[in-house]
Amino acid sequence: MNDAEYLHHPVLLKEVIEALNIEPNGKYIDCTFGRGGHSEEILKSLGPGGKLLAIDQDIQAIGYGKKKFANDSRIIFEQNNFSQILEVAKQYKLERQVNGIFFDLGVSSPQLDNPDRGFSFMHDGPLDMRMNTTEGLSATAWLKKVSAAELEKVLKEYGQERYSRRIANAVIERRVQQPLTTTKELADLVLSVVGRSNEKKHPATRTFQAVRIFINKELESLITALDDCLGLLVNSGRLLVITFHSLEDQIVKNLLRKHTHSNLPRKLPVTEQHEAKLKRVCKAIKPSDDEVANNPRARSAKLHVLEWAAC
Repeated sequence: MNDAEYLHHPVLLKEVIEALNIEPNGKYIDCTFGRGGHSEEILKSLGPGGKLLAIDQDIQAIGYGKKKFANDSRIIFEQNNFSQILEVAKQYKLERQVNGIFFDLGVSSPQLDNPDRGFSFMHDGPLDMRMNTTEGLSATAWLKKVSAAELEKVLKEYGQERYSRRIANAVIERRVQQPLTTTKELADLVLSVVGRSNEKKHPATRTFQAVRIFINKELESLITALDDCLGLLVNSGRLLVITFHSLEDQIVKNLLRKHTHSNLPRKLPVTEQHEAKLKRVCKAIKPSDDEVANNPRARSAKLHVLEWAAC
C-alpha cells in the first residue's frame, strides 16, 4: 500500500491547536510527525516567520512529510527518536526559543494498517513492531531469545496483563517447535491461552502493546524527551502530550511532580526559588463522543496541556 491508501485521523486536532496557543512567528516542534495531520494544522496558523521542526523515527513518515511539504520552507524534518530532541534542537539553536512542543504517543494509522509493520493483529503480517525498521530487534527476533521470566515481566509491567505468566510460558513452549513469525500466530496463541472475555478488546491487545513498548524503548525515550523539552521552551511555552494508557499518564504526572513544588509539605511557605516551574493548564482533555464515533482509535486518548513558567 502507498500512503494515499491510508485514512489518517489526527487525534484531538482542534483541541491541540487551541492549546498550543500558536504565535504566527513562533517556533514549534512536533515530536511525532506521523503523517503530518497536526503539523499541517500548525502550519496553517504560522506566518512567514514561523518555524516548525518535525521529528519522527519512522523513515517512511519522514519521507512522506518531505514530499508533502516540499514547497514549505517553514517546516524542517529530522528522522530521529524523540529522546534525541535536545541534540536535534541544538542544531537549530532552539534552546529557550520554542513556543510549543507536541507529542502524540499513539501508533499512526498507516503503521497500524500496514501489515508489513506488524503493529496490529487485525491484518496478518510479519511480527516486526519496530518504529524504526532500520535498527534494533524485531518482535520476532526478540521473542526467539527472551526468557520466560523476562517476557512475563514485560507483559505485566508494560501491558498490565493479568495472564502474563501463562502467556510467557506458552510463547516459550511454542518456539521450541516453531518460532512465532507473524502477527496472527501471536494473536492466536494468546487467544488459545487466555480465551475470550467480556471485554471489547481482543485478548492479545495488551500483549502487542507490551512488546511494542518494550522493543522500541518507548517509555524510557519519553522520560528523557519530556525532561529535555523543558530546556527548550520559552517562558509560558506549552508542552502538549497525547497519551493512550496509564503508563504514559504516570510519566506526565511524574514530570509535573518533579518540576513543581507539589512534593513539598503543604504548610511550608513557598519561597521564590521554590515557585512552580511547570503547571497543568487544564484537566486532561478527552475526545468528544463524535470523534470517538468517527475514529474509534481515539477512544483512550488524553491530551495533557502543560506550561513552563521561568522563575
